Amino acid sequence: MKQADIPSETSTAQDAARLSVAPMMDWTDRHCRGFHRLMSRRVLLYTEMVTAPAIIHGDRARLLDYDAAEHPVALQLGGSDPAELRAAVRIARDWGYDEINLNVGCPSDRVQSGCFGAVLMKTPELVADCVASMIAESDVQVTVKCRIGVDDQAPAEVLPSFIATMRDAGVRRIAIHARKAWLQGLSPRENREVPPLDYPLVHAMKAEFPGLHLSVNGGIETLDQARDHLQVMDGVMLGRAAYHRPWDILGDADSLWGEVARFKSPHAVAEAMRDRVAAHLAIGGRMHQITRHMLGLFHGRPGARGWKQILSQAGSSGTLADYDRALAAVSEPAIVS
Repeated sequence: MKQADIPSETSTAQDAARLSVAPMMDWTDRHCRGFHRLMSRRVLLYTEMVTAPAIIHGDRARLLDYDAAEHPVALQLGGSDPAELRAAVRIARDWGYDEINLNVGCPSDRVQSGCFGAVLMKTPELVADCVASMIAESDVQVTVKCRIGVDDQAPAEVLPSFIATMRDAGVRRIAIHARKAWLQGLSPRENREVPPLDYPLVHAMKAEFPGLHLSVNGGIETLDQARDHLQVMDGVMLGRAAYHRPWDILGDADSLWGEVARFKSPHAVAEAMRDRVAAHLAIGGRMHQITRHMLGLFHGRPGARGWKQILSQAGSSGTLADYDRALAAVSEPAIVS
């Protein structure tokens, strides 16, 4: 089935894209996604970016395997060769992702050297060829994550033209990071903080392209801010706020769909994660592979420092006893009647 033929109301990923956790290199691996999914049944989760050549020539199981409980989950691809991207999508179909996303927003040096990521904002016709090739091979929606422009481009001119080009290529859903990317002179971290945010421009794109599902990304720190953006936009994508303060963002995220939270407190989440940590250790995994994503669970709450310190010090040699010590540091006080 071609993407243009997929009714939007039947798209699980599109419904979930009302709130999503951005793809983040070295962070949104399967353990992170499993932790986030435990807190929210609804939000759309993304993999780390995986390059098309890596899927074609590398260890596919290591790159693409995930737990079925992670659904709805999207695979983000990096690349700029239509044939390679088509081949990667063909391979990934067997894994049953709910969406395939093309990275046109990452400004890191390693992405630029491969001629993909944000640098592709300069060649929208090439991006159109890439997504058309991906759509031809995909049985789920192919989406794009982009910036409002790069370097000396004028976003008010570039962004609407880019979106129109994506629409004409068959894309129906786009996540827009509301900052430019400066490919020379700013580090990847600075590119997430220094270029000014232009939410009004992104909001204007929704008015200009009412038939597309558009999400805003960048600088959104709270669930209340996400609700404000949702007055205008179809979706909101959060990155570091969801990673560093997961309970604050995901603990009540399902309320955006009119559903009650799965857990009453971050303590309940930590208790529920204990069995997952134990199971991972039992098969030879290292505790740090899971708990490194959980360090911010108690952000701003009593015991948060002890929780983070104990888990960090335990590191890759941590045991379930270490997890229990960290849990004790943040245990909720008993209610005395």
